Amino acid sequence: MIDAEGYRANVGIVITNGKGQVFWARRYGQHSWQYPQGGVDEGETTEQTMFRELHEEVGLKPHQVEIIASTKHWLRYRLPKRLIRHESKPMCIGQKQKWFLLKLTCADDEVDLLHSGHPEFDDWRWVSYWYPVRQVVSFKRDVYRRVMKEFAPIALAPFKAEGNERKPNKHRRGSHHRRDNRRRTG
Repeated sequence: MIDAEGYRANVGIVITNGKGQVFWARRYGQHSWQYPQGGVDEGETTEQTMFRELHEEVGLKPHQVEIIASTKHWLRYRLPKRLIRHESKPMCIGQKQKWFLLKLTCADDEVDLLHSGHPEFDDWRWVSYWYPVRQVVSFKRDVYRRVMKEFAPIALAPFKAEGNERKPNKHRRGSHHRRDNRRRTG
């Protein structure tokens, strides 16, 4: 759904493990990393879209996460000119996103990136809370900064009380994890 200004309605998903870390995923066959996200279909609420995208991209169902928060407003970013498809009608110049903060309530090995026939991601890892803001593609950076700033008081509250944010888990999901996913998905 593209609005009158040319922005496509979309949801973004920040998944936390409750240790001050967030889920960071690599786009399938690429070297770029990002949060799960996806477009709102006609007739869907943003929460319905979030759960659909969570299942399609990460292989998780509603009972495997807990919704902690969502952004108060739509956040927008413009696409670089080279990515705008000028021939498409209506033309999409960017995304307007509603973001959700989730807590993973299941084991890490229940994440299944290859769940769908067209996977979005081929690897993932837990990273420190602010890491994605510095690492995401430049045109999404301002939205990521705003999202993380809005969610920080909730996501990092337990660690502020302790007086520190936990260090990132260096464990990466390697090729053995992808092979395990392939076996489970057939």
